[in-house]
This record gives sequence, structure tokens and C-alpha cells, in this order.
Amino acid sequence: LIQYDPATPEQYKRPFLIIPPWINKYYILDLREKNSMVKWATDQGRTTFIMSWINPDEKLAKKTFEDYLLEGSLEAINQVCAQTGENSVNLAGYCLGGTLAMTTLAYMTAKKDKRANSATFTTMLDFSEPGELGIFLDEGAVAGLEKKMQERGFLEGSEMAGTFNMLRANDLIWSFVVNNYLMGKDPFPFDLLYWNSDSTRMPYKMHSYYLRNMYLANKLREPGGITLLDTPIDLSKVKTPCYFI
Repeated sequence: LIQYDPATPEQYKRPFLIIPPWINKYYILDLREKNSMVKWATDQGRTTFIMSWINPDEKLAKKTFEDYLLEGSLEAINQVCAQTGENSVNLAGYCLGGTLAMTTLAYMTAKKDKRANSATFTTMLDFSEPGELGIFLDEGAVAGLEKKMQERGFLEGSEMAGTFNMLRANDLIWSFVVNNYLMGKDPFPFDLLYWNSDSTRMPYKMHSYYLRNMYLANKLREPGGITLLDTPIDLSKVKTPCYFI
């Protein structure tokens, strides 16, 4: 859990916690000064925390989505409140981190835990229209991934990076083929490409659960569709003010 101090003389009292995805590294939100979400937040006077997830190996093959909830987002909220002495936080969730953030809000609502003051999302909660990624995900593809993950204990990060590359093939593949291979020029610096190549692995049990229950079955949007830590997850009961991008 990384803490960034505000860059202003006057500061907001309530801390700001960003829950990033564990598909890629957290610093997508802090790449460069001119496009850093973290810098923007600290320039507004906000004490900002961001989670950096561990890159799992076969020892963590049995880590579940419940573990990411209990030892990840909930523990981060505990620590942010302890570090700042405040009793509530503003949350932001990005990609898979946003799916976890909303799941966390639903769990906290069921437990009458009111420490989330607001939440902002760039994420999917309803997977009925997953966009181009849906081309790569069906029962056969998920079963194939599960077989690979079961053998190794994790999904190799380079396989996930390859999928992301194909989603933006013009930007992340063909422009470099033309520039580097055909024209013989040096690669041009590209912060997003560097981040994308710094890939992370996904633990077998968690990723299988996520793909089957959320992507394929789309159970997260159903009240009580999934149960975590013996608690039915119902997004419709969340009353925390939320903003979706």
C-alpha cells in the first residue's frame, strides 16, 4: 500500500484509495507527470493511497476472489483508516480493481460497514457486452485457460499481454511492424507499451472463478448471484454515491 502526500498547503481530511487491477501493474495510473492520476489527486490536496498487488506464482495458485476481497481491498481500507486516523475513505477502482471495489462495497453494505464515502469506477459490472474481449472468451477458451493454469498454478502474464495487444492491434502491434521492421527505424518511446510489457500473472483459482462467474455467467449483476465470505453479494443494495466512466 503506497501513500502519496498532498502537494498543497491545505489538504482534504478524508483519504483517497485507488484499487487498481492485478492483471497489470498499478503504475498505469502514475505513468508520467502529464497523465498521472496520482499526481492529479495529490495536486488537488488529497492524501492518496494506491495498492500494488503481488505478482503470484504457483505458491499462490489457490488464492481465491474471496482472498482478494479479504486480504486486498478490505485490508487496504483498514490500513488507510489506521494510517490517517479517519473513519471513511473515497474509493476509485480501475478495470478488474473496480469490479473488486464494487464487490467490496456490496460486502460492506451487507455488513453495515459505512467506511466508504464515495466510489469512482472505470470498470465493468455487467458483462453482457464485454466488447472486443468477448471474442476471446467462450466456454472452450476458458476451459483451455483453466487447463494451462491448473498445470502451472497461474496464468502467465505474457498470454494476457498478448490478448491486450490484439485488442489494440494498430497501436500495439502493426505500427511497430511498419516503423521498426519495414522502415528500419528505432522504436518510438511509448509509456503504455512499457507498462503493457511489464506483465503480471493471475492465480489459477481466482482467475477461473472470475472468468466463469462474471464474464461467462454474468452473475455479479444478479442480486445474490455470487456469495463471498458467506455473504450474498447484491450490488443493488449499495447506497454509496458512485460515479461511472
